[in-house]
Amino acid sequence: MTRLEPSKIWWTADELAAAKLPTLPGTRQGINLLAGAWRAQPGCAQRKAGRGGGWQYHWSVLPLEARKALLVRSETTPDAKPDRGAAWAAFDGLPQKTKDEAARRLTIIQKVEELVSIGTTQVAAIGAIAAQTTKASPRSIYNWLDMIEGVAVDDRLAYLAPRHRLAQRKTTTSAETRPFMEFLKSLFLRLEGPTYKDCYRDAKKVAKSKGWAIVPERTASRRIEKEVPRVTRVFAREGLKGLMRCFPAQIRDRSGLHALEAVNADCHKIDVFVEWPDGTINRPQIIGFQDLYSNKILSWRVDHDPNKVMVMAAFGEMIEHWGIPRRCLFDNGHEFANKWMTGGAKHRFRFKIRDDEPLGVLPLLGIQVTFATPAHGQAKPIERGFRDFASSIAKDVRFAGAYVGNKPTAKPENYGSRAVPAETFLQVLAERVAEHNAREGRLSDTAMGRSFDQTFEESYVKAPIQKASEEQRRLWMMGQYAGKLNKNNGELKFQGNHYHSDWMSEHPSRDVVARFDPEDLHSGVHIYGTDGAYLGFAECRQQTGFFDLSGAQRTAKRVARIKSAEKALLKAHAPISPADLGEALNQAATPALDRPAAKVVRPMFGKTPTKMQQPPRKIEVPANPAVDAAREAMILNLPAKVASNEDAEKAATPGDRFRRAQDILARSEAGQPIGEEEAKWLNSYRQSAEYKGQLLMFKQYGASGIR
Repeated sequence: MTRLEPSKIWWTADELAAAKLPTLPGTRQGINLLAGAWRAQPGCAQRKAGRGGGWQYHWSVLPLEARKALLVRSETTPDAKPDRGAAWAAFDGLPQKTKDEAARRLTIIQKVEELVSIGTTQVAAIGAIAAQTTKASPRSIYNWLDMIEGVAVDDRLAYLAPRHRLAQRKTTTSAETRPFMEFLKSLFLRLEGPTYKDCYRDAKKVAKSKGWAIVPERTASRRIEKEVPRVTRVFAREGLKGLMRCFPAQIRDRSGLHALEAVNADCHKIDVFVEWPDGTINRPQIIGFQDLYSNKILSWRVDHDPNKVMVMAAFGEMIEHWGIPRRCLFDNGHEFANKWMTGGAKHRFRFKIRDDEPLGVLPLLGIQVTFATPAHGQAKPIERGFRDFASSIAKDVRFAGAYVGNKPTAKPENYGSRAVPAETFLQVLAERVAEHNAREGRLSDTAMGRSFDQTFEESYVKAPIQKASEEQRRLWMMGQYAGKLNKNNGELKFQGNHYHSDWMSEHPSRDVVARFDPEDLHSGVHIYGTDGAYLGFAECRQQTGFFDLSGAQRTAKRVARIKSAEKALLKAHAPISPADLGEALNQAATPALDRPAAKVVRPMFGKTPTKMQQPPRKIEVPANPAVDAAREAMILNLPAKVASNEDAEKAATPGDRFRRAQDILARSEAGQPIGEEEAKWLNSYRQSAEYKGQLLMFKQYGASGIR
């Protein structure tokens, strides 16, 4: 948009001379020669306020070419003062120290104006105030007056802020340095988190080889901090976990729940070496169920590794002692998102979800399943509980020498000197869990200084709790296997065992769900339909499997490891594949030699010796009434019976020869006499590709397919 007036309207003679405008003199004396005529024009000249005095002239009195030049310069040069809104927005973003300086300047200007209002000249007022005030020379006060010239009284504070704070710094984005900066940022913004100095050295080395312009080290660091937002830098170098730390976590209110309304579960590896009854020494895993309302640990189980059997056992103990919760909060680990527990649940994000898969225990009990983010304590409060008591358990004095540290760099001096017996470990663990629940002084929103036990009990006695029936108890006490009954006798085979009862013979090939005790596969299974309907009990007829599912799983893992090792060993000894071996042999094969031609050929006269002939293979033609009728009709339509080889030679078309062969076969089946020549010709013709092709066409299309 074209400007109607320049940004600066009033000009002194010195300013006009310094501006070097066209058609105007370039000296102050030359401008003063023209200024006499300008002062004669009404409203075009005024006395300059402030120190030094003098005259100011309105830009409209200047020659036309000079005015055009001023407008052009105003188009390309930004205004000296920002508008009111921009000035206050910039002032609001300044530090308090800078705002205090602007207020001090405004106070000094107000004192000057107060003296001028009672008759003191401006020069005298400025000199008097400057003498009374530190850090305020007369020249500075004049500069402050220029800063607020033409500004409303109530907006002066925003314009009096130090200009170095209000100045907009321009970012240098030279095309010459762009390749270097892009390469440096790509090196620095990586998940490995390299140091900036290493990245700068590498970028500098590459820039020298490619001839790029190099930015100084500190300048490049400041440009990265300015151009790349902090959150982006954290996400690039620390991943999703770092990104989540940049934002506040969701605040969840559990005061609206009641005891056993919702539970959450997770597993944790205890930092203690434990010796199991079979001699195995490792760090045990604990799986616990925690009440969300009170934070009380309701049940727990321990095993070598997390698995669905221990989850089912801990879940069953919770329901057996306390009742059925309405909601369960898990992560999608294999031990929780298995089909025994959550089969049929939507949004499981683990294993393939099929429309016909059997329902797990939780959906069958009407428990709503929610899956949380793994290793995210803000989503599962039990992780905070494990941190609370796992350390006190691992460092219990009765475990001295068995503590291993919570990370490889935190191993104690007595690392590996002892392994705690499993019986001792379970005893101490039970004591610590009970102490964790009974400890008073908890500061959660629901406990308010009480213990988790007291908080749970106070709500449990008033809450509507659903208890499990005997039929429901069968669900969590057993594992789950989906299979199909034998197509003949209805038998079910699982883990090497055979299960059958008389009623199963009525349901062959039926898809069923077998529920069993994982610790005793020989005790039999309960059979359910895929819709959850109970069908009956099946006894174990052939006890050849393992006594517990955990042992069967460990054996399967061992066999898998052996197979994998043997495959790797075989590949090491025989690294070349059969296909590569065959290709090498093909390339090394000797080309076949030309067969020499016989120079003397002895002719053979007469017939081929019959002893060299192989007996013809009899082709069985399946009986087909329609085909037989078509054959009889075809034979009746033959023009004449061919009785000799000479006649056979006259049957020039394949269809005629096939019809003659069918005629001979029909007479043979009817018990009519057949000549020796006909029999020889038929045996020879039936071995030919022509006959086989015609026979195939005859079987598919009848007499119409014979040509």
